[in-house]
Amino acid sequence: MSTEPAASSPVLKLKVPHVMALLTIVVGVMSVLSWLIPSGSYSREKVKVGVLTKELVVPGSYQTLEKVRSLEGLLLPPGGMEDGQAAPVSLLGFLSAIPRGLEQSADIIFFIFMMGGVFGILQATGAITAALGKLTEIFAERVSVLVILLGLLMGAGGSTLGMGEEFIPLVPLFLMLSKRLGYDRVFGLSIVVLAPGIGFAAATTNPFTVNIAQKIAELPLNSGWQLRVVFFSVCMVITLAWILRYGARIKADPTCSVVHGVPAPDEMADFGEVPALTGRHVGILAMCGLVFTGIMVAVQTEGWWLAEMGGGFFFMGILAAVIAGMTLEKSTAAFTHGMKDMVVAALVVGFARGIVVVMNDAQILDTIVHGAASVLDGASPHIAVQGMLVFQSVLNVFVPSGSGQAAVTMPLMAPLADLLGITRQTAVLAYQCGDGFSNMVIPTSGTLMAMLLMAGVPYDRWLRFALPLVGMLLVVSACFLAGAVMLGYQ
Repeated sequence: MSTEPAASSPVLKLKVPHVMALLTIVVGVMSVLSWLIPSGSYSREKVKVGVLTKELVVPGSYQTLEKVRSLEGLLLPPGGMEDGQAAPVSLLGFLSAIPRGLEQSADIIFFIFMMGGVFGILQATGAITAALGKLTEIFAERVSVLVILLGLLMGAGGSTLGMGEEFIPLVPLFLMLSKRLGYDRVFGLSIVVLAPGIGFAAATTNPFTVNIAQKIAELPLNSGWQLRVVFFSVCMVITLAWILRYGARIKADPTCSVVHGVPAPDEMADFGEVPALTGRHVGILAMCGLVFTGIMVAVQTEGWWLAEMGGGFFFMGILAAVIAGMTLEKSTAAFTHGMKDMVVAALVVGFARGIVVVMNDAQILDTIVHGAASVLDGASPHIAVQGMLVFQSVLNVFVPSGSGQAAVTMPLMAPLADLLGITRQTAVLAYQCGDGFSNMVIPTSGTLMAMLLMAGVPYDRWLRFALPLVGMLLVVSACFLAGAVMLGYQ
């Protein structure tokens, strides 16, 4: 199988608007569809899954709701709604969906701001630039070794700890490294997007996908890890080969870059002189590693989430400023400058959330889920498991949250798998593949869109690079799922 990125295709030559406009268009299309798609809902119950409390769908509880359509409802939400009724999204509902999406995404938005501020301090200490200079010196002739090491490290973080948003502030770091090594910004961005993305999708012990799905499906936690380790290894090999092949092409001919002719962001124009790596720099980097490890341990054992993680990273920034001997004035200026650089990237997360807001307002999400489950019912095991993969991949466009998608679909897919002669472990694998790989290309993934904006990579150019890879990985997923059905994967 060739691992060379496709040069182009007629579809990918379409001009894609700015991400803010693109997401607004998607919210508008979904608002229109809310007038056509029937409304319905499942009952839900709150269940503690590990350290998280989730609202799970109750199987067999789906009920259609009366759709109240009126001329008044075109402009304003109709008043006097009763139980058992739902209304399509009005013009006001459409216009307010994005502000409400921003409100509902406040935790991750402010986490991104906090991470940007901390990265600003770290950059001001000179430790990052000095470390990059050292890495460039060591691996100048062995870039493939560096990419493999970094890719495996970040992939392991996504696979075992479910790391994703945590890597957002590393985007500038990888862009700087890529530029210093003589590559384009897509090469650097691909490492920080694709490697943890593969780990998240082909997860071994991801607590936010595999563990939650297994808990809902009443399976032993982390059971079936052997096949998932093989699956993760295969996917990582394909992905690292894809990145390295692309790097070799643009190194030989820079015009082969998918962002050739696209101006880089202003802040990437010049990274300044590279300082020598000092003992103080090493101390800052060692401290960052220790604090980061402590944060990840607390996520697993203490139930920390974005607010607590943000506090931990804030502590990292304070310690870095102290070790570097920065004045209060300088460290504050660096922190605010770092936050300013994250404004657009943070806000795009709320824009993406507006799509879910519209679906919840019109109560059409459960209808889509119920319809898919009904189509799969009665299919042969091999067809049904591929249908599960397609369904989870499509649903991820509308519910780009691993744990959220598990809470919506696994209560239905687990018993459905029993009826279809598919093991529940295989249903979990179908869920994690469908949920994970599409995250690397869908426009509703706030994390992806934030990273693309930070790197100055247009969405259509990213699709040209990543979409063929995701297609290959979904084919690999389909093959593993077929094998899981034949082997009775437990």
